[in-house]
Amino acid sequence: MGMKGKDWRNLCIGVAFITPNILGFLAFSAIPLVISFFMAFTDWNLALHNIFRNEPLKFVGFDNFVRLFGERDFLQYLGNTLFLMIGIPFGVAGSLGAALLLNCDFKAGGSRRVWLIVLLTVIMVVAVSILTLFGMGASAMSILIASVFGLVLVAGGIGGQSVYRTLFYFPCFTAGVATFILWKKLYSPENGPINHAIQPVLDVITPWASSLTPGHAALAAQVVLALTLVVTLWGFYRKLRDWRDGEVGTLSLFIGLVLLTLPLLLVWSWSPWRWSHWVFTAVAVLGWLTTFGVLIKGRSYEAVLDRGMADAVILDGLLMVIGFAFIGGANVLADLPAMAGTETGLMAPKWLADYYWAKPALLIMGFWAAIGSNNMLLYLAGLSGIPQELYEAADIDGATPFQRFWNITWPQLANVTFFILVMSIIGGLQGGFEMARTMTDNGGPAGATTTLSYYIYSEGFDTGRLGYASAVSWTLFAMVFVVTMFNWKFGNRYTQE
Repeated sequence: MGMKGKDWRNLCIGVAFITPNILGFLAFSAIPLVISFFMAFTDWNLALHNIFRNEPLKFVGFDNFVRLFGERDFLQYLGNTLFLMIGIPFGVAGSLGAALLLNCDFKAGGSRRVWLIVLLTVIMVVAVSILTLFGMGASAMSILIASVFGLVLVAGGIGGQSVYRTLFYFPCFTAGVATFILWKKLYSPENGPINHAIQPVLDVITPWASSLTPGHAALAAQVVLALTLVVTLWGFYRKLRDWRDGEVGTLSLFIGLVLLTLPLLLVWSWSPWRWSHWVFTAVAVLGWLTTFGVLIKGRSYEAVLDRGMADAVILDGLLMVIGFAFIGGANVLADLPAMAGTETGLMAPKWLADYYWAKPALLIMGFWAAIGSNNMLLYLAGLSGIPQELYEAADIDGATPFQRFWNITWPQLANVTFFILVMSIIGGLQGGFEMARTMTDNGGPAGATTTLSYYIYSEGFDTGRLGYASAVSWTLFAMVFVVTMFNWKFGNRYTQE
């Protein structure tokens, strides 16, 4: 049946209404996308191709893509991007923890007297803290932060759940640049409140640390380093046990084991003790041989390929970061007597001005931002959708709070966790531009905080190499595309479970 005159008129009216949107999409998205794809295969350079110097544009094929993988800067900035993404498991865990706390009914059971005691205790602790800061000669910013923290606790205690949820989410309303400027002030080596709080503690530790002999410090450091093996072996055991019981799929098993193995392999470049190189490598090889043996033997309970994906990335990712922390802590502990024996003693980090502390500083800020972010709201929505009958049955069976969380809450939030995880990985690959531009003086020091997104900007608009910058951007697109396809493949099933 053909369209009548009225139908054509309605169609024209509808098209007229969406024409501005279509034109905007073509002008600012589709056409630039096509041009950037074309530029990625050329030597387009603003220094050579402009109104003052009209050099012929050359088609270079895949030379830009081949060159970027041999470029030291690209590999360094890709490493920076991936390094900053190791904070994702902590961010997801922090947002889940905040959602669990904010999901509690703070005034249930008519416990007004208890809450009054809690409020009075909080007021006393905050007051004593502020007086202590005054006595320590702390900055006004430190005292202000302590006062605001106390105000949040008191207001939440009076207003309950709604007030806490509002206060936790309130920083998300602040513009990103303003937040970065605030944290840059907090990280100030000279007058930042963070160093004002750390330095008195270091002053107390310095005499004890300087009295340590290098031998005792090295022995203690190697004990801490050995804890990495304990964490990794427990992670391997837990992963293989869950796979055997059908709680983890084969794909999730391999992803989790790769994350657990990374600290063992990086010991070669991070640890000064040669015994650790061979012992950690032997443990990694033994763990993988055991894994293949278990896979060949098979299991009694089958599971789909990607079952337990959130568990693999979040929990095993946390164990990976803990392993990294033990290795780094061992190195610091070994050097502690030498650092404490200097004229200045132990000094607070320079944070953003130090090559080795810049990325951890950004990780700490990212963790703070993740706690009250949209991820927290997604988890709150997921918690509200869990049937209460499951918790009632668990209470009848005498389940502990941890058993309630591990066997009911965590599995029921699998779809939310999977979505948050995928979006966090995509955001981590694309992020870092605002932080580098605002906090670290264009990705410094020495490129320690330059990510791929800022590298694209600097190559395209600082140096003018638009062709090479386009190649980097399309490489980044390929990474994001792989993650998106992963979500498309497995995300629907998680949502429907």
